[in-house]
This record gives sequence, C-alpha cells and structure tokens, in this order.
Amino acid sequence: MSLTSAATLATLDRTGPRRITDLAAVEGVTQPAMTVLVRVMEEAGLVERRGDASDKRVTLVCLTEAGASYVRTRRQEGVHAFERLIGELTGDEVEALMAALPALQHLAELESQDREGPKQ
Repeated sequence: MSLTSAATLATLDRTGPRRITDLAAVEGVTQPAMTVLVRVMEEAGLVERRGDASDKRVTLVCLTEAGASYVRTRRQEGVHAFERLIGELTGDEVEALMAALPALQHLAELESQDREGPKQ
C-alpha cells in the first residue's frame, strides 16, 4: 500500500467521512489522483462512498470495517516497532525521550491540525 493510501485511511479514521476534494487537499494530491486512489481502495474493500444526508449532491468517502481494521493493525505494528527499538536504548536515552514527550505530543497535535485543514 502506498504512503498516500495509508495516510488517507488514517485521515478517514481520525476525522470521519470526507469529500474526495477535502481528502485531496489534506493529502496534498490532485482531485483526479485522489479519485483514482479512492477507487482502488474501494475495490480493495477499505473504503466506500455514501451520500451526505445534509446535502444530497455530495458523496462522502467512508472507512469500511476492513479499512478501520487495517488502520488499527498498522498502528499496533508501529507501536511494537517502537517498543522494540526503545528497548535497545540506554537508560539516559530513554530519560531524554521521556523528557521530550510533551514537545513531541504538541508537534503531533500541530501536524494533525495542519493535515485536517480548516474545520467545515
């Protein structure tokens, strides 16, 4: 799976259903490229398109259960990889990481806000 596909699935997991144009903007790709990507993920059973109850002209891209499961599995694999790597650090290095956690958390929050774009 491409990084853009994985990032798009993670965005949908974090923010809920989105328009293709919104996803394209958040992921930094063109709308036609996102349309193709959504079609491929749809064929793989990871996303589905649904109508928007508030605007019948709009189609939203939604995660399927398989898509949500994929995101959860990837996140868990990442956690295990970091656990293994942190286990190889010295005590001083672990302490330095612990001291940096508040700043890293803030960076993650800023990145998330930046990727989600303006609130609708």
